Amino acid sequence: MQIREIMRSCSVMPVLVIEKVEHAVPLAKALVDGGIRVLEVTLRTEAALEAVKAIADNVPDAIVGVGTVVRPEQFALAQAAGAKFAVTPGLTPRLAAAAREAGIQLLPGVMTPSEAIAALEEGFDALKLFPAEQAGSLGMLKAMGGPLPQILFCPTGGVSLESAAKLLALPNVGCVGGSWLAPKDMVANGDWAGITKLAREAAALRA
Repeated sequence: MQIREIMRSCSVMPVLVIEKVEHAVPLAKALVDGGIRVLEVTLRTEAALEAVKAIADNVPDAIVGVGTVVRPEQFALAQAAGAKFAVTPGLTPRLAAAAREAGIQLLPGVMTPSEAIAALEEGFDALKLFPAEQAGSLGMLKAMGGPLPQILFCPTGGVSLESAAKLLALPNVGCVGGSWLAPKDMVANGDWAGITKLAREAAALRA
């Protein structure tokens, strides 16, 4: 799947911080059961890549990717684990080259029009606006839609269920990123039913 197709197939892309590998599969299943198939597992924990592999191997309906990619070598590791896409908080020429070499779909992060134009020059027209709240969120995306209508955005950072609906109504927003779908306490307590409920609420935003 191309990155734009991946973005359009979800309303909210959950930003997942998985501390324990044993949480990966039940968490992914809970989200998929609620209608959220695209999952971003951040590379912020030692368990992250193993969690990606567990999801890729055991939850066939999930489209699993990695987030918080900040080093070129992480792309190949992510792809080997079964990731279908990668998300970065920013973009450099080395990261762009490494993603192309690995052959993995990339959603690079930008915060300003200059960074967005630089990403276009690297061949990327699907971008993450990050951190969205600090960048101006709704107002910034409306403003960028004028001179840069070819870019499809995934605003991430400070997005809530309430603000997501307004963001998704913009023509240049393909999906939003959000961490509220997998609260740390619910994951730790194994409240998968509660997470499925949150996923259903998020999936309904697209409907």
